[in-house]
Amino acid sequence: MTLDLSANRRRYLALWFPWLPSDRLKRGASAGDASPDAAPVVLVEKIGGALRLAAVDPAAARAGLTSGLTLADARARTPTLRTLVHRPEADAALLLQVMEDFGRFTPMIAEDLPHGLILDVTGCAHLFGDEIGLVRAAHDRSGRIGLKVRSALASTPQAARALARFGPGGLFAAGEDRQAVRGLPVAALELPERDAQALQRAGLKRITDLDDRPRAPLAARFGTDFPARLARILGDEDVRITPHRPPPPITVDRLFFEPILTDTDVERVLSDLLVEAADRLDLAGQGGRAFEAGFYRVDGQVRRIVARTGRATRDADAVLRLFRERIAALSNPLDPGFGFDQMRLSVLETQTLRPAQRGLDGERPDGEDFSRLIDRLTARLGPEAVLRFEPLGSHIPERASRLVPAAMSAGRPLQDWPERIPGDPPLRPLQMFDPPQPVETLAEVPDGSPLRFRWRRVLHEVALAEGPERIGGEWWRAPDQKTRDYYRVEDREGRRFWLFRQGLYGETDEPRWFVHGLFA
Repeated sequence: MTLDLSANRRRYLALWFPWLPSDRLKRGASAGDASPDAAPVVLVEKIGGALRLAAVDPAAARAGLTSGLTLADARARTPTLRTLVHRPEADAALLLQVMEDFGRFTPMIAEDLPHGLILDVTGCAHLFGDEIGLVRAAHDRSGRIGLKVRSALASTPQAARALARFGPGGLFAAGEDRQAVRGLPVAALELPERDAQALQRAGLKRITDLDDRPRAPLAARFGTDFPARLARILGDEDVRITPHRPPPPITVDRLFFEPILTDTDVERVLSDLLVEAADRLDLAGQGGRAFEAGFYRVDGQVRRIVARTGRATRDADAVLRLFRERIAALSNPLDPGFGFDQMRLSVLETQTLRPAQRGLDGERPDGEDFSRLIDRLTARLGPEAVLRFEPLGSHIPERASRLVPAAMSAGRPLQDWPERIPGDPPLRPLQMFDPPQPVETLAEVPDGSPLRFRWRRVLHEVALAEGPERIGGEWWRAPDQKTRDYYRVEDREGRRFWLFRQGLYGETDEPRWFVHGLFA
């Protein structure tokens, strides 16, 4: 029995936009500007004190103009030349926008500079019929957004790039790409200029001339990485791409023959995607913590909306309600434009989720209803508006806790909070002042509790006092921090305060008193 190892190989689609700078300018141009008789267009930049061509359009290329040529030489050859300032940042922004749009074909997509993309399309061809349909869809998409493209589909990213940029392009089955690469010029290796000239002088003009030679002499002459570069371009070694966005654990898509426009259709498709994602999560024994809905418009715009949950869940209806809240609360409404032709649901974060037994009356496990309430409030108001206290490892009251988004910790148990004895009054007040407010006091003894104190111009006679609770300073944070003695006091009118004396007699000249909080 023999195994077909080629069936397990990955497939990469290289897309190269050779005229991207000029296509960017022509996307909004009128039909007259794009006519065959239009003047050649070049984009120039200043290099070493001279204006040189940074990019050319097809008409300029047919006139023999190339990048790197001085503007003076270009005008001498083509007097009717039209010049524009090169804006590489605009080209980069357009390529990033195209990459977001072409994420419709696969989540595994990365930039392939200059002016190119690499897509890992392993397992994606069936969504478009086959690999031919996938390549055709990519070309159609490029034409819709006004970009000319050359492509190649091969078994390694380097082989696909070489065949798209230095070869005829096309679709190459596993095993066929190696023979096609062997016929490419050595320029496809994209070596430094000095090494490329050395190969030319040695009569090694094509990849086949290098492939037929032993690797050891080539490594000795051109560096130890030369054999690896040659193996990658020939398809013998596969170096995976680093995608622009980390691929989510679970992704489900819907492609539409006719774009959808209405909110009802969008919600129905989103519900179907959530049900399918929930089934996959169930098979994996996982639950989702973050769900992302991607909306791909016909004109290339992409909108992504994320709904997060405090606990791992596979409840499609509950997540759909969160998406309704998120979409309703958007400051920039979800605009379909001329319609969405694809929708994608990705589960960005997963967590192990074991089946939970409900009670005989159908009640959910403890805390689940409260967690869903937090999720809905977070979806509607935003994570920064729904907060909760989290304990920290510090005895200093103002550092003993912090506020965190409630959705981040909704599924975690409360920990490290001091245990409270039932029936005893609270050790800490609910209302605390930041910073503590100074008061004037009169104490019976220097280290004792106050008999009376004046706060906000009001004199309070102390009826009951409990303490002190001594809290030392954190010398590793602030060496000059003084010791505090805290007292819980109640005045004659029944109001309860949390006072502290900062500094000890003998440790400081005159300790000061502060009110740090009020008990309910």
